[in-house]
Order: sequence, then structure tokens, then C-alpha cells
Amino acid sequence: MATAPDPSIEELNRQSARLEAEARKLMAEASKLNAEDYKLAAERYKLEVEKMKLETDRELMPRSMIFQAMTAFAAVLVAGAAIAKLFFP
Repeated sequence: MATAPDPSIEELNRQSARLEAEARKLMAEASKLNAEDYKLAAERYKLEVEKMKLETDRELMPRSMIFQAMTAFAAVLVAGAAIAKLFFP
């Protein structure tokens, strides 16, 4: 049975450098995925906040509609008073 010769120091250094480069590459990819995960979480949070804001903005009767109803009611009262004064002096 033949045994493989022991690798030289230069070859071991090349393998070590290759493994270190691969480890740095994997750590960079992990950091990139982590940053993307944070970005997606922030986007999800932003959408939830917008959804909650839309739900609170949707009221049964907005303030502008209430103001318009009060103005219309006042106009009807004034018209009724004018008609009453016309027919019942």
C-alpha cells in the first residue's frame, strides 16, 4: 500500500489561505443575509404601522362630515324660521 507524500509547507500555506478566504466569504454571506433579514423585519414593521394607522383613520363619521351636517341642519332651521315668519307674521 502506497502512502501519499507529506504535503510541503507551501502547499499547506496555500490550503490554509484558501480555507481562510472561504471562511471570510461565508461570514460575509452570513452578514449579508442577516442584514437582509433586518431589512425585511423593518419593512414588515412599517407595513404593520401603516395598517394600524389606516384602521384608526377610518371612523364611522369623519369630522368634516359632522361639520357639513351641522351646517345643513342650521340652514334648514333658518329656512324653517323664514317660512314660519312669512306665513305667521
